[in-house]
Amino acid sequence: MKTPEQIALDRQYTRLARKFHMACANYGLLADGDHVLVGLSGGKDSLALTELLGKQAKIYKPAIRVTAVYVSVENIGYETDTAYLQAYCEALSVPFVHKVTRYEELPAEHRNKNHCFLCSWYRRKALFDAAKELGCNKIAFGHHRDDILETLLMNMVFGGNISTMPPKLQLDKMPLQIIRPLCLIGESDIRTYATMRNYPKQLKTCPFEYESTRTQTKEILARLAELNPEVRDSLWAAMENIKPNYLPSK
Repeated sequence: MKTPEQIALDRQYTRLARKFHMACANYGLLADGDHVLVGLSGGKDSLALTELLGKQAKIYKPAIRVTAVYVSVENIGYETDTAYLQAYCEALSVPFVHKVTRYEELPAEHRNKNHCFLCSWYRRKALFDAAKELGCNKIAFGHHRDDILETLLMNMVFGGNISTMPPKLQLDKMPLQIIRPLCLIGESDIRTYATMRNYPKQLKTCPFEYESTRTQTKEILARLAELNPEVRDSLWAAMENIKPNYLPSK
């Protein structure tokens, strides 16, 4: 017989899985024959995404393969327990790959960028290289609904344009698609699940974590939620209403 804690955990997972499957269906994120690379950072979002995709891979339809890739940037003071990540993936029957990169000699067009941009740029490059090496046709990132809405607000306030991270994006320069299967899941639901699953925290978080514009935008979104508790639903609906600009057709 399951304990009350196990029952609550199952219910919370079902809540995440329902929205995960809805996103995959609504935006056509998965198809037969896909080999999906999951960008596994060690944070709660990528851990939950790896579990959802790992369990999806055990289902006959659609027939997909999943490989988790963790990229560490050796000259950034950010540490994750790679032994835990490997054991976590093994429990899900998901192959685990660890890539190491660093940034020093920056392309001229990026030399005026901040630390967060540079770290992300090099980590993504390593993921793209790994996808090519592993024969993956899709890369899954753990961006949830709040990440997408925060990006929308940042682009409007600081970039002067209405755009955000789409649930699915076909890259122009390589035969790869970026997918975001957590796009309909709120951060609070993932945080609750992470607590119930006892996900460990990173050994050392990014030293520039609280300097980012995203952190400030997160606070703005929280203030908007005080004015309207349904603000996230309203913002998402607004994006859907003009989806030809930045969200793919269903």
